[in-house]
Amino acid sequence: METLKSAASYVADFISGRQPELGIVLGSGLGSLADSIEDPLVLPYSQIPGFPVSTAVGHKGNFIVGNLSGKCVIAMQGRFHFYEGYPMTSVTMAVRVMYLLGVRTLFVSNAAGGINPEYRTGDLMIINDHISLQPNPLIGPNLDELGPRFPDMTRPYDPALIRRARAIAASLGWMVHEGVYLGDTGPSYETPAEYRFYRAVGGDVVGMSTIPEVIVARHCGMRVFGMSVVTNEASGDFAEDYQNDGDDVVKAADAAASKLTRIFKELIATL
Repeated sequence: METLKSAASYVADFISGRQPELGIVLGSGLGSLADSIEDPLVLPYSQIPGFPVSTAVGHKGNFIVGNLSGKCVIAMQGRFHFYEGYPMTSVTMAVRVMYLLGVRTLFVSNAAGGINPEYRTGDLMIINDHISLQPNPLIGPNLDELGPRFPDMTRPYDPALIRRARAIAASLGWMVHEGVYLGDTGPSYETPAEYRFYRAVGGDVVGMSTIPEVIVARHCGMRVFGMSVVTNEASGDFAEDYQNDGDDVVKAADAAASKLTRIFKELIATL
């Protein structure tokens, strides 16, 4: 808690009295949403005491505080991953710092492989549930100041926000999927057999992030809304010369970022 409070105090001093009410986590290739934030203050993670730094492709590594759709927001332009070698306390640190700054609603986004055979590269999916194959970030002594020992996860993603997002997409004439995000550790991409297994157990997309952040956000009692950008089709049937490529994932996410940005902005305006 002392490490979290120290980091939160540093950020609070940097933003000089601004009061963010909503947090946004921007995944691989999706950092361009930060360009829509007005009157931004940019704080590199490397300047915050005790903070990790982003090393993944497509993650710039900044907190950005400013105005978006009439709300003061704090956005993570790049996140942290378990596969980078960080413990889960570091992976989820930024979300807890947001909470200590007063944030009570969290939007998360990610680039993910589409294991549902109906999904195509560039599609968007509203996350309505998840399956975790990652270590639980709440393992260890409970931080009683933040939340209970055994937090409920019946509705990890806020049903009211999901309904509003569906309505926004429909009003724009956009087809948006709704489904289950499966998170594994990475950093290796999944094998064809793993893709088929993940689909068989109920996953629609697969990625290497997001779930730890959602768990700690729900532990704190925050409302959560999440969306995935399908950056590659991963139903398990591939040509013999097919290869997953991290740079291609970032490019596909960047191409779909404008739609995700529009939905986020219109949804934030309703809060």
